[in-house]
Amino acid sequence: MKRSTSGRGPSVASMQIAKQLAIFLENKPGMLARVCDALAEEKINIYALTTSDTVDHTVIRLVVSDYRRALHVFEERGTLVVEDDVLLVEGRNQPGSLAAIAHALADAGVNIEYAYCATAPGQQKGLLVLRVRDVARALKALNLHATRIPAAGRKGRG
Repeated sequence: MKRSTSGRGPSVASMQIAKQLAIFLENKPGMLARVCDALAEEKINIYALTTSDTVDHTVIRLVVSDYRRALHVFEERGTLVVEDDVLLVEGRNQPGSLAAIAHALADAGVNIEYAYCATAPGQQKGLLVLRVRDVARALKALNLHATRIPAAGRKGRG
């Protein structure tokens, strides 16, 4: 695979460190609905979500508007929930954006443990959630590379 040599950093609009909750539940119908109902009841918005399954259980990872309250909601129900720091990266929805981010982190020696993202096809920006061992180092690396983007490539930055 050939790496772009344009010298441009990641096409990043904004970045921040956030808390992600990992909820461990039985792998059966209705579990995601219950999680979403509990959050909706507390008026907690879901910004990002991914699930992974095994034979016996599922892990639902969430970034929400109020992680402390969400943590309390699940603990109150006796649900195993773990919090972790993740990096939220809002970037342009264009070919090569994710590659530039991945290269910037690789160049800084930051391993991506897992990632998930989504963007509607017609949207100009999407949200990437990165789980890395050292979020502060990852944030620094991405900020360093973002400053190398030519001014013309910074549309929408305020």
